[in-house]
Amino acid sequence: MLVDTSVWIHWLQGVETPATIELDGLLDEAEARVAPVIVQELLQGARNETELHRLRAEFMGQPMYVPTAETHATAGALYARCRWRGITIRSPHDCLVAALAVEHDTLLLQEDRDFERLATVEPALRLWRPDR
Repeated sequence: MLVDTSVWIHWLQGVETPATIELDGLLDEAEARVAPVIVQELLQGARNETELHRLRAEFMGQPMYVPTAETHATAGALYARCRWRGITIRSPHDCLVAALAVEHDTLLLQEDRDFERLATVEPALRLWRPDR
C-alpha cells in the first residue's frame, strides 16, 4: 500500500489514528510503500540536521514506487482535470502520489482531504478506508 506523507507525519509524531494503526500493521508485514516525492516532503519537514539524516536513512530504505515521465504526465493531466471541474488541489505533489497509486493499482493510505477530491475526478484512485 502506498502511504502518503500525511500519515507518515502523524506516525512520526506518535499520533494514533486509524491510518497510523494501519501503517503499523503494514510495517510489520513489510507492505508499506513510499515514493520519492513523499521522501522529499518528509525531509523538508526536518527540524535540524540530525533529524534530516535520521529521516533520510529511514525513508530511503523503504520500498519505493518510482515515477516515470508518463507518471508525471498523468499527474499533470489529473491536476488539469480537477481544475476544469473547479476543484483546487493544494499541492501538485498529491496528484503525483495519486497517479502512482493508480499506476501500481494499490490502495492509498492517506489523511489529506485533497485525495478525496482527486478520487471524484479519477475513479481508479482507491483510497484506504478505516471500515475495510
